Amino acid sequence: MTPSFVRTLYYAVLLAVPVCMAGVAYFAERLPGARSDGIVQSAQASDRLEQLDGTAGIRKMWVCPMHPNILQDHPGSCPICGMDLVETGAAHDHRTAGIQIDTALQQRMGMRLADVTTHRMSRAVHTYGNVGIDETSLYSISPKIDGWIRKLHVSAPGQRVTAGQILYEIYSPELVQRQREYIELLQRRDQLLENMTDYSGQNAQMAASLARERIRTREKFAYADVGAATLAAIESTRRTIDRVPVYAARSGFVTQIGAREGDYVTPMTKLLTVADVATVWIDIVLYPDQLEWVEEGDDVTVTFPHSGRPPLTGHLAFALPTVDGMTRTARARLTVKNTDRQLRPGTFVDVVIATHPRTTLAVPRSAVIRTGRGNRVMLALEGGHFMPVPVETGIESGDFVEITDGLQEGAQVAVSGQFLLDAAASMNDSVQRMQNNH
Repeated sequence: MTPSFVRTLYYAVLLAVPVCMAGVAYFAERLPGARSDGIVQSAQASDRLEQLDGTAGIRKMWVCPMHPNILQDHPGSCPICGMDLVETGAAHDHRTAGIQIDTALQQRMGMRLADVTTHRMSRAVHTYGNVGIDETSLYSISPKIDGWIRKLHVSAPGQRVTAGQILYEIYSPELVQRQREYIELLQRRDQLLENMTDYSGQNAQMAASLARERIRTREKFAYADVGAATLAAIESTRRTIDRVPVYAARSGFVTQIGAREGDYVTPMTKLLTVADVATVWIDIVLYPDQLEWVEEGDDVTVTFPHSGRPPLTGHLAFALPTVDGMTRTARARLTVKNTDRQLRPGTFVDVVIATHPRTTLAVPRSAVIRTGRGNRVMLALEGGHFMPVPVETGIESGDFVEITDGLQEGAQVAVSGQFLLDAAASMNDSVQRMQNNH
């Protein structure tokens, strides 16, 4: 055991055992044949003080520093703990709950006091979240013409696609007919150019008209998602392509597949949904008691459990104004860059939100005694008295705890030895109640 632990245990016994003995002594006085030794205890002490109230200076009294219920009209030692009695005025307020400790004993116990003051405090909101898709990056892929899906090159949601990759192959009778018309246009152009000897006049006008028609036809093919490579193949072979490949215009992850091979599709069919994860959202869960503290622009730190990835920092984008009816939680959002695509949607993260500071009444964290029935502190009074006072606490920031009720600015509380004081005061109060009931 460490020396500090032994010292604490010593003072705990020093404070607790005598109070228990006081209770035993009280009942012993009421047994038949009990002797009186001139010591005034319990209710007798109260009666004696009541008689002396208002007569301070007429008679002197001596009291035990550890047991205020031990009073006598001459110097001596406490019959319970053996400590020397100290002189006290007769006007001592016996109604004060708690316990009295003289200065010398306070020093031996290493007791320290702290002022109740105002502090600039901010709450660190600890919660969790998950990586989500930036919904502004979602885009849908639909066929531009009626037809049948002959080959689907995307098998399942979550598959990554890159720009220029084949997504699907479609057979469309209408598209095949357009190809035939395009081939006929190319053949007319070739025939005209082959037979032209004069590049002016009517021949030039016809060639220009065919060129403009070719450009319009190619634009229509582009609107139908027919790529330049497909058109080049048609022009070089002068043959139609029944299964026309459609290529991805952007990179991303497939989030939804709306059709399968063999399905008949139209321009109203949402065939694929793709998300670009170069930017992702961190969806943050907030509980009702955290909502009043969180504001847009708060600093946010995101860590990734069981991962070597360094923490991310940013500013809270906004908090959603609604609360989920099932979980009774709200959502806030943080937008982060994901240029390396390593943040995968669905990943859980730990989140700490540093809220804006505010000025509030506070005491050191060590001053608060937490019990199952509430919180309290040991309030320092005049003359070495300490009284347990219930308090309402708020946020905790660093080494300080917000006090919302129970204390006023300028008061002093015990921050060291307060648990011993509280235990002794509680036991002393219990003995006094037993005495009053008898």
